[in-house]
Amino acid sequence: MKKINLLLTSILMFLSFSHFSQSKTTVLHGVTFYTEIKLAENNLVLNGGGLREKYFIDLYVGALFLQQKSKDASKILNADAPMAIQLKLVSNSVTREKFVESVKEGFINASHGKATKEQISNFISSFAGAFKKGDKINFEYLPNKGVTVEKNGSQLCVIEGLEFKKALFSIWLGNVPADSNLKEGMLGKE
Repeated sequence: MKKINLLLTSILMFLSFSHFSQSKTTVLHGVTFYTEIKLAENNLVLNGGGLREKYFIDLYVGALFLQQKSKDASKILNADAPMAIQLKLVSNSVTREKFVESVKEGFINASHGKATKEQISNFISSFAGAFKKGDKINFEYLPNKGVTVEKNGSQLCVIEGLEFKKALFSIWLGNVPADSNLKEGMLGKE
């Protein structure tokens, strides 16, 4: 019996190691991201990532995942294709209130798409809890489903519509981005 348990333990350890050895990661501004992720049945690759700064304070690192790499922001924004943005907070300076304020400004400046007042309200109200350094926020878009918003692995809401996705992703990739260096990094130009 001990030999069987030892054998099973060895097999599980080997399988676990094999799984992790195939998962490639990269470090962007001190934060680790996978180079490939799966979104539903779609394989997405890391297009690029960068650092969001304000007044010389590092706020978060953002990464963009696409089916195929692209440096064309307009093409990405208009695409009705699976994609994701991941944000990882690197500062306690990013509070819920400041994040909401920044997102509201981003929707006003959105160069692509259109978010309704109701969609923006639902999006903002989904962030009920406090923010802290280390939090992970994901925006995952799937055609015919919409944008799934997650915080630390928990789904907060799903907002339907390509136009909403365009407006939301425009906050980081549009003509008036939250941070031009972050946009360049997400587009793989940095």
